[in-house]
Amino acid sequence: MSDDDLCFLTATELAARFRARTLSPREVMAAILARITAHDHKVNAFVTLCADQAMAEAEAAERRFAAGTPRGPLEGVPITLKDLTLTQGIATQYGSRTRRGFVPDLDAPVATRLREAGAILIGKTTTPEFGWVGTGRSPLSGLTHTPWRLGLTAGGSSAGAGAAAAAGFGPLHQGSDAAGSVRLPAHFCGVYGLKPSFGRIPIYPVSNTDYSSHLGPLTRSVADAALMLRVMAGPHDWDHTSLEAAPADYPAHLDAAPPRPRLAYSADFGHARVDAEVAALARAAAERLAAALSVPLHEVTPPWGKLGPALIRFLWPAHWAVHAPKLATWRDEMDPGFIACIEAGTKIGMADYQLMRERKYAYIRDINVFFQEWDFLLSPAASVAAFPSQRLVPEGWPEHAWDWLAWAEFSYPFDLSGTPAASVPAGFTKDGLPIGLQIAGKRFDDLGVLQLSRAFERAVPWADARPF
Repeated sequence: MSDDDLCFLTATELAARFRARTLSPREVMAAILARITAHDHKVNAFVTLCADQAMAEAEAAERRFAAGTPRGPLEGVPITLKDLTLTQGIATQYGSRTRRGFVPDLDAPVATRLREAGAILIGKTTTPEFGWVGTGRSPLSGLTHTPWRLGLTAGGSSAGAGAAAAAGFGPLHQGSDAAGSVRLPAHFCGVYGLKPSFGRIPIYPVSNTDYSSHLGPLTRSVADAALMLRVMAGPHDWDHTSLEAAPADYPAHLDAAPPRPRLAYSADFGHARVDAEVAALARAAAERLAAALSVPLHEVTPPWGKLGPALIRFLWPAHWAVHAPKLATWRDEMDPGFIACIEAGTKIGMADYQLMRERKYAYIRDINVFFQEWDFLLSPAASVAAFPSQRLVPEGWPEHAWDWLAWAEFSYPFDLSGTPAASVPAGFTKDGLPIGLQIAGKRFDDLGVLQLSRAFERAVPWADARPF
């Protein structure tokens, strides 16, 4: 097996081969680090690379396998963490010059859980400043590109995680998602991204985005996402919003697809602009999934769809206004779009904010009522394929100082509602750019979304596709 082939093995395959002693963690880590050295100067997926530490930990994992004492299900498996996730002794800089060189003295719960399961941290992946935007541009680390076309965006805010997954820089990548920031990079990079139910994975520090921030995996297979989710999920005392329920055994039940699911499809949620080629690819993917399950696909216009734009465009700057104190000192070092978003938020009064929250809670109720009739809602994951990395919106779309959301109207509804949603690779445009099919499900039905994603993966395999 070539070194490149080693880099594209899934975590599930690696774990099995490590246990069988037919492959060594040190061999795999060396191949992945060599691939990163060869290609990441073009892709820019990493802001911090922990190469020496990763090799030392791979050697230690190899010794534990030899002694018959592996730590857990991810022993020896390489992972990355987003640069918004606290890592003890390793810089966590939030994609911002305002936090350059910050080294936490503790791990976030997900970092602890992955490490205790035996995973080995390769490094921290790039994010836009504090994760504010759905593209991969950062004042700290520059532009992150989809490996499928250098110069075009990897999406965001989990930009480096999506790019690393696609480029073969290890199998497991942690992202976060408050308006699509796991699913958008999955869409632009041609990988799988899952935003589970709100609270499924504990967050620390707890986000101030009014119950809309989530953590989730980006991987090249659904099975790997299920494995990673099982390790990361479960209640934690540091996050009072984390769900009480222990995680299900997602990998064990992955291939038991929901019996005759009620599938709805929406091309535009009743209001979104969508490029014709993206719309056609997403519809074809949804039809193939329905055919594989031998169930009808019903075209719908969600009644709550047209209510989303006013909500997100009010709440997005309102929540980022918390960074306003930084402007006095750091304005010249910050992303101009982020500054514009912050300043828009500072103009919002508390009474108006509370009134909009009431509208948001009614919107969430409407989404949950919708899922009483339908088991899953399928749609494009985003309105466009990848566009130039430095831009907030594609060329020819209305420009705005901070509002990038026009091409991401499908993702944020499920952040606001806290219901699970995933982007599965659904094909390529004529220019060779990947797009995703979004699968959204009922509240707490993370397993159902994984199972439906797995059913699509079996019907339309994607894991063999490589950008280089």
